[in-house]
Amino acid sequence: MPETATSAATSTAASAAPAEWSASTIADFLIAAAILGLFVLACINSASRPDVTTGFDEPAHISYAAHIQQTGDAWPALEKMRLLDPRTFRFTDNANYLNHPPIFYALLASIGPTLVGHPQAIVAYRLFDVAIVTLGFAALLALALSAQFSRLEFYAYAVPLAFIPILVQLAASVSNDDLAFFGGALATLGVWQMLAAGRGFWLAFALFGMIAAAFAKLTGFLLTGGMVAAALGYLLWRGRLRWRWTIAAGLAFAVAAAPYVIYLIHYGSPTPDTPAQIVLLEAGAHAAGWDALPRKSFPDYLAGFIADFVADWMPVLGARSAFNYAMLFVPATALAAAAAGAVCSLRRLWRWQETPLDVVVIAGTAALAATFAVHVTFSYGRHLATGWLLDAYPRYYLPLAAIVPLAGLSLAAAIESPRWRVALLAFLIAGPIAFRIFGAPIG
Repeated sequence: MPETATSAATSTAASAAPAEWSASTIADFLIAAAILGLFVLACINSASRPDVTTGFDEPAHISYAAHIQQTGDAWPALEKMRLLDPRTFRFTDNANYLNHPPIFYALLASIGPTLVGHPQAIVAYRLFDVAIVTLGFAALLALALSAQFSRLEFYAYAVPLAFIPILVQLAASVSNDDLAFFGGALATLGVWQMLAAGRGFWLAFALFGMIAAAFAKLTGFLLTGGMVAAALGYLLWRGRLRWRWTIAAGLAFAVAAAPYVIYLIHYGSPTPDTPAQIVLLEAGAHAAGWDALPRKSFPDYLAGFIADFVADWMPVLGARSAFNYAMLFVPATALAAAAAGAVCSLRRLWRWQETPLDVVVIAGTAALAATFAVHVTFSYGRHLATGWLLDAYPRYYLPLAAIVPLAGLSLAAAIESPRWRVALLAFLIAGPIAFRIFGAPIG
């Protein structure tokens, strides 16, 4: 990563790999490998915890795989699935509330050890999730290496990803969010390289990532599919879209959408409200007292949703102190910088001065905004029906997590003053570290 200005670095971003492995290139690779290695160690340590009752609905996810494994039904009826007892790993009479496509769980069931009656088998499944998240993180680091960012830019991109508060714990849990992250990372790398190199291989890479994310969950499809579609729309606008790419993309989108079409035909919705899920929402709203309160107006709900979204970037079990709340300015400011960076990228696009960085930022931001709009609208409907108020989960957006630091680099590229540019990059590096340390109560 030669120490060039940000604008110069991004103008040549994602070009072909250097012809020679210079000392700087080797150092960059070793730094990326060290970051990835530390991430893996943290994930493995987290995966070794014995408790399966907490964290990202892990009991429900592992029960889904156990049902397929025991029954051999690769596409089970959602209403027939039951939950495992988290201590004995025997099925109970409690219904499973998940409504995701079964592909991820069928894969787990086919490659993992027997679950029913074997609580210790959970470790193997967690390690599989660690592996797929690690591959996704490696793809995002490969993007930075291929882009030949400066050293400071590389840290401003990689550190926010490495210090995502929930990523290690999520990777160490059995969850379809892990497959969605993996698919989104591959799609991001594929779109970047497709724009830079113009090779069909990278389109196929991006489409594979999109399908993987779509097979995990609907938000994965909306995010990655939206980004890929926007990037292809850009190529069409610029007269660079090949007709073979259009056919391949059409087929890939059809495959990605197939599980939700099946659910739409069978249940009347791509995200069915299973009986168990309805009971869960109603019982939770009643326990919290939300069902007895007047329903919020949409503006009030949206404001609370955004506030909860920022706060839950680092979920905490205890009460935050005033200092912990003050630290929330870090993710809020990073999001504001990303929004400003997206505007800068739009201005370059309008002036025909865009780079692959700008197109990826714009495409990813458009997908994030569209998915967020769908998410809020869907969640508000749940609120009106039950009073439920816990739907602002940032982990849903992890498939496009790289867009935020990339948009930060776009903003840095627009800053002419070297001093202020370095100050922004320093904040993007130090902010996530400080937030990870001081953003939650101690103990």
